[in-house]
Amino acid sequence: MTALLSYQIALLLRSQRWLPPLLLYGIFLVVGVQVGQPILDSLGYAAAALLPVTAWLVRICVTQEPAASRAVVGAVSGTRRAHLAALLAGVVCAGAMAVAGTLIVALISEPKNANFTVEVDTVSAGTAGLLAAVVCLLLGAAVGAVCNRPLLRARGWSIAATVLVSLAALVTSGSPARYAVGDLVTGSLTGEVRTPGLTLVAAVLVAGAAAAVACVLGALRDDTADD
Repeated sequence: MTALLSYQIALLLRSQRWLPPLLLYGIFLVVGVQVGQPILDSLGYAAAALLPVTAWLVRICVTQEPAASRAVVGAVSGTRRAHLAALLAGVVCAGAMAVAGTLIVALISEPKNANFTVEVDTVSAGTAGLLAAVVCLLLGAAVGAVCNRPLLRARGWSIAATVLVSLAALVTSGSPARYAVGDLVTGSLTGEVRTPGLTLVAAVLVAGAAAAVACVLGALRDDTADD
């Protein structure tokens, strides 16, 4: 699996298709996060922005191989393992963005509540913000897994589904991503740092289920056709 993951990450880096999602994430942060803003609010915004970016990265990774290369890799290593490696490549790249984005936001934000009346511990807030980012990352990975190959092969439908489901994952009641971001924003009102424990577990289960479905269907269906 390590070799497959390295192969998928190398493909992504060489193709430079990671650049648009990175620019999008940077634009989100530049527009929504300013120096001196309350730290928990800013971390919540940064975490939420990571969900559609991760979904985009996963889509890139599961569609970046030509059909012939995908068939060869699947024949040698197994279709399920090959597809899982593609999913994980998107997650790893999004994870690097999450760490960098959380660190930058924590450093430039004001360690106080929304009214600037209560001190907020930067380390605790940064930890909670990073965990919330991981929750959104996992939900974004789940969206990318179920809205693209092998479940949806038509490019137009898969792109539309990725966008719409990403938005739904952020605003729908019961979504782990909404709870994680909401805890940060709500905690900012009083200065209380809330760590997403059960929310993180739920996000892991959702992402795991989505990856399992995508990998199983990829093995059962002929997944060598291009979009």
